[in-house]
Amino acid sequence: MGFFQFDLLKKSPQGGARLGILHTERGDIHTPVFMPVGTQATVKTMTPQEVEELGAEIILSNTYHLYLRPGPEIIREAGGLHKFMNWQRPILTDSGGFQVFSLSSLRKITDDGVHFRSHLDGSQHFIGPEESMKIQAALGSDIAMAFDECSSYPCSYEDALEGLDRTTRWAERSLKAPHAPGQVVFGIVQGSVFPELRARSARQITGLDFPGYAIGGLSVGEPKAMMYEILEYTTPLLPENKPRYLMGVGSADCLWEGVARGIDMFDCVLPTRVARNGTAFTSQGKVVVRNARYARDFSPLESGCNCYTCRNFTRAYLRHLFHAGEMLGPRLLTIHNLHFTLGVMEKIRQSIKDDCFQEAKEDFLQHYNYNSDQQ
Repeated sequence: MGFFQFDLLKKSPQGGARLGILHTERGDIHTPVFMPVGTQATVKTMTPQEVEELGAEIILSNTYHLYLRPGPEIIREAGGLHKFMNWQRPILTDSGGFQVFSLSSLRKITDDGVHFRSHLDGSQHFIGPEESMKIQAALGSDIAMAFDECSSYPCSYEDALEGLDRTTRWAERSLKAPHAPGQVVFGIVQGSVFPELRARSARQITGLDFPGYAIGGLSVGEPKAMMYEILEYTTPLLPENKPRYLMGVGSADCLWEGVARGIDMFDCVLPTRVARNGTAFTSQGKVVVRNARYARDFSPLESGCNCYTCRNFTRAYLRHLFHAGEMLGPRLLTIHNLHFTLGVMEKIRQSIKDDCFQEAKEDFLQHYNYNSDQQ
């Protein structure tokens, strides 16, 4: 194991919110942290320098997609993922499990691993714990994820039990497999929406003494209230002195609620994906710039926002770019959405420092409506 240390600096007196620092060989990560997603070795539409200038301290890349294209050997020959994409700060790679399991009709699960067909060309492939760790070693990420089985929602108790026990066996194999120099591996807790299965999984996975732990199998279609309930039950079962990572969650309301329940790390494609579809996040909710109401709206996406997009362009101009099919539109909205999301995390960290997390959370959520275009 390379240099990797988590310092828990402070806990909110009003609940589970935590302030910390993850020390890695490629730099410190201040938690709670949001990790922009660079699925295919790029945060879509952005240069690595721009992502860093927005305040990102770590990004996530995808093992499944990079395995299929360009292939781990090409990335290894390039000197690893950091050199290949020219990102010098830490990178976390997922195990590829979620993508493989989401292929449904294209894959077959056994205790050895998963046989699947590529979504690109239909070619046959196999990934198990050893193969996933070999790919992640070639990528040279700072944090690799153990190969796991992500249960779908809804699923039966029996299927969730089978999946979590397989996840534990795969976690043991992932730990034993060779890793890249300096690379650490996080374990993943599964168990779907069944509290007793989450407890079983947490007990099994923490017993393997990983340097960090993720909660997987949430934000896969279950109601948010159910996700929060599972988090309230599961997070306290994880060691206090190690980072806790909620996989695949990134809307502002979920970031506040996740931190309130003791989560330190988040990732999600949401801010970048909706930007490419013409949707911007603001502190009041969504702005869907394609809508006709913005054709003559010469105000910024959000008043008071100091991102490059809001300082220089109007909603009317952004709407024009999307209707004209210009690439600059998705790019400008991505800049804003990442600035907004990383800014939410900065507000969260500051509120924990200032001992006003609960008040700050209530104030933010009072004005924020994720589901509607309020502007």
